[in-house]
Amino acid sequence: MPRYRATVEYDGSAYNGFQAQAGQPTVQGVIETAITAFCGETVRIAAAGRTDTGVHATGQVVSFDLDRDWPARTVMNALNAHMVEQATAVLDCAVVDGDWHARFSATGRRYLYRILNRPGRPALDRGRVWHVKGELDVAAMSTAAAHLVGRHDFTTFRDAGCQAASPEKTLDVARVERVGEEAHLHFAARSFLHRQVRSMTGSLVQVGLGRWSPEDLKAALDARDRAACGPVAPSDGLYLTGVEYG
Repeated sequence: MPRYRATVEYDGSAYNGFQAQAGQPTVQGVIETAITAFCGETVRIAAAGRTDTGVHATGQVVSFDLDRDWPARTVMNALNAHMVEQATAVLDCAVVDGDWHARFSATGRRYLYRILNRPGRPALDRGRVWHVKGELDVAAMSTAAAHLVGRHDFTTFRDAGCQAASPEKTLDVARVERVGEEAHLHFAARSFLHRQVRSMTGSLVQVGLGRWSPEDLKAALDARDRAACGPVAPSDGLYLTGVEYG
């Protein structure tokens, strides 16, 4: 029974999150339906991360088993053909070892948060960026973001419904840059808490708008208290951009 790895991109605004839910459009549901339409098999795919409603991906990774040994390119082309009307596409596909797993074999995840920082609202990128009208001080946000790098108790930036066993995580990258009219926030870690990136982004924007100082963000982190978190950023601007494997 061959196992396949596929890299997938999708527009999260079209779905009620990644994970399959009865009666709701989800990325997992779309991919599994395409697999059934292609080869007649009912399978359950595994994913590197279960993105929330409205969160996008340019580098999500999934794995699944099929009974027949199909060429990887055939699988990719067939799934894309059956998802042609969907906001989901397979970018590449490969056969992997039977013990390889999209989630458990991953050694790192990368996220990008896009903020459109101009007075005028987005038209072409509506639903794909967070529109912040007030001018952001990206230098101050960068200073604040540096406080997040390393191993910390991220209780402040952890969703109340998070099911992770521990609030401690090691954040390898927290970087902010100006790209034209946008501010891009880059985050990388082995794994993240539920809504951690959106929570950190919302607090960093408070720094960028001058409502918090970089030291205020550090104090919020050190508080280890969800009540100390700033407003959580919306899902619109968040992208899972890549997954690392050993």
